[in-house]
Amino acid sequence: MAMDLESMSDKAILSELGNRLQRERLNRNVTQSELAAKSGVSVRSLQYLETGRPCTLASLIRILRAMGSLASLDAFFPETGPSPVQLAKLKGRERERASGSGSKRGKKE
Repeated sequence: MAMDLESMSDKAILSELGNRLQRERLNRNVTQSELAAKSGVSVRSLQYLETGRPCTLASLIRILRAMGSLASLDAFFPETGPSPVQLAKLKGRERERASGSGSKRGKKE
């Protein structure tokens, strides 16, 4: 079931992700100690993640890799290219930086 992320607090999202990770680990019949050792993170880091406490992105990547679930990260930020309109404006080059909403380019002071 999909989460309604927009209406959830950061804490609630972390808690739900931790619960899902824990359920997946338990479904695979893997202990925290085994997964921590296989992923190269401390048991404490894994416990933090499973209980919805903040952890590093590197720890999450290591844990997902050890579980064979690293491909699930691709759903976070699927690869996208520039839109046809952007390509036309940029004459085929890709953008390298954003102008920002407070850009003064083109404005006279």
